[in-house]
Amino acid sequence: MNAKPKVALITGAAHRIGAEIARQLHGAGMNIALHYRHSQQPAEALATALNDERPDSVILIQADLLDTSVLPKIITEACKPWQRLDVLINNASTFYPTEIGAATEQDWDDLIGSNLKAPFFLAQAAARELTKQHGCIINIVDIHSQRPMKGYPIYSTAKAGLAMLTMSLARELGPNVRVNGVAPGAILWPEHEMNNQVKEEIIDRTALKRQGTAADIAKTVLFLIRDAAYISGQIINVDGGRTLNF
Repeated sequence: MNAKPKVALITGAAHRIGAEIARQLHGAGMNIALHYRHSQQPAEALATALNDERPDSVILIQADLLDTSVLPKIITEACKPWQRLDVLINNASTFYPTEIGAATEQDWDDLIGSNLKAPFFLAQAAARELTKQHGCIINIVDIHSQRPMKGYPIYSTAKAGLAMLTMSLARELGPNVRVNGVAPGAILWPEHEMNNQVKEEIIDRTALKRQGTAADIAKTVLFLIRDAAYISGQIINVDGGRTLNF
């Protein structure tokens, strides 16, 4: 009853799946270090709402994850208020098409940087603090780490790398730190336009014939933190059976 709350650092947590993960973990009694890059207004609104529920339980950290030099500072800021870090959730992601013939080196640096490079160097920076708490890392991967999405070769490659990074970190950081991944399927549609026919085709290829929700991802993350003491190096597809019928 007197145990101190766990502390979770969630990157890209101002909206969409990251925000729902923050709500779920906060509702489970954890304190949250909520990272954002540009989305200051929604980040502040979410932090205010959660702090209204439980005072001094959420802090905000603004940073550009493409600037590798600031990543250790993010870990320091996350640890400072509660003097601990139990969970790192690498959720922040950049997603857009890069068709062959039009892709640029800047696209490569951006997509690989946000989806693969930053998670590695954040994990490296957090390893000591996580080891102290026998904590865990959870990477938000993508079912397209297993089968590439047409028109998105750099993004698909970055997420495939993140899947391998999940397994590699599990070996490197065990036995004191568990590392797992969650791979969403049809959960939230991309922020850029996607026509209804394409959406219907994707849903039709799922075994459950319906779209999932951000809460499905957040509940899986909570399970991996709280109830999966003997699971490490695994990636759970939360996709309604989409990977059965690529």
